[in-house]
Amino acid sequence: MGERVGIEVSLAAAEAVKMANVDVVAAYPITPQTHIVEHLSELVADGELDAEFIPVESEHSAMSVCCGSSAVGARTFTCTSSQGLALMNEIVFIAPAMRLPIVMILANRSLSGPLSIWNDHTDVMSVRDCGWIQFFTENGQEAFDHVMFSFRVAENPAVSLPIMMNMDGFVLTHVIEPIEFWDQETVKQYLPDFEPVNRLHPDNPVTMGAFGLPGIFTEAKMAQDQALINSKAVILEAWKDMGDLVGRYYKPVETYHVEGAETVFLSMGSVGETVSLAVDQLRARGKPVGQVKLRLWRPFPFEEFREAVRGVKQMIVIDRAITYGGVGGPVASEIRSFLYLEENMPIITNFLCGLAGRDVTVEDYMAMFEKTEQMVKGKVRQEDYIIYGVRE
Repeated sequence: MGERVGIEVSLAAAEAVKMANVDVVAAYPITPQTHIVEHLSELVADGELDAEFIPVESEHSAMSVCCGSSAVGARTFTCTSSQGLALMNEIVFIAPAMRLPIVMILANRSLSGPLSIWNDHTDVMSVRDCGWIQFFTENGQEAFDHVMFSFRVAENPAVSLPIMMNMDGFVLTHVIEPIEFWDQETVKQYLPDFEPVNRLHPDNPVTMGAFGLPGIFTEAKMAQDQALINSKAVILEAWKDMGDLVGRYYKPVETYHVEGAETVFLSMGSVGETVSLAVDQLRARGKPVGQVKLRLWRPFPFEEFREAVRGVKQMIVIDRAITYGGVGGPVASEIRSFLYLEENMPIITNFLCGLAGRDVTVEDYMAMFEKTEQMVKGKVRQEDYIIYGVRE
């Protein structure tokens, strides 16, 4: 393997994109993802990356460029955040329907309003159902590793779908962490050259993104859904092969101290490490508490999640986005729906916290556990949720 270096996570992600030898980077600046594309522009300008760096006038144009470059067979990368994703939205839905293996890093940030540049999961939850493969990274090493992983999975002929890699804005993007770089030989072993399934070329004309009459639209959408579901086998294989090469084995659902746990926290993204510290302290007090970390969001890992929570009595779901006028947070809503018909379904409490980057400490997560114990005694209703930390 390569050397371990202390580096800002955004810059490490850009270095990984360079090592993946991308052909096209479509870029528009928006906090907190800007450092990624800024560094890529430097790498291209300095001749370290032989790629077309295309500065566009908006995020809508960025994703449009990505669709065009991917459709002609170029390995394509972009990234965005928050309002940028919202502006991209029209084209975000087109990419998976056209089976274009674009890789995008989403530096998670609140959606306005009020205006905020800080981190939560409002942006990614707004495109939960857009048809992209989506997963969350917890730290800088995971972010670096998963750039190569994303290109490998997206470009696999059996998948050919875009991938959205989530990394928390500022909390992860702007921190300096020790990261073990891959050497180029390892990248070569892991990531094959891109061979597109379909390619726009004047010598072999094809149609992409044509008008779909009602007579075929449902079938087209069913095929798209099936392709996303089927991608899971390739995802699992790519994680195993990465582990065999670099020694880090990732899973769609990670667990921490679940042995004998009656209550588990469910976390996604960078808060997972803070939650783990809370679990350690609660365990030291004799509380049977564990943690489940959901890495793969789409396609949802039903089988692995079911196994991870088997025998659990209570689940504390941490959401960092609000389903306005609904039942709390989108993750809790999904988990309740999935587990509804399960025998011995755990009691689920839902805490919405960390909105717009508000700090949530180890002590806060311990307080959520204590509040859950009180709520369970008083019988929790399905619609119960708590927006944590609201000032009186």
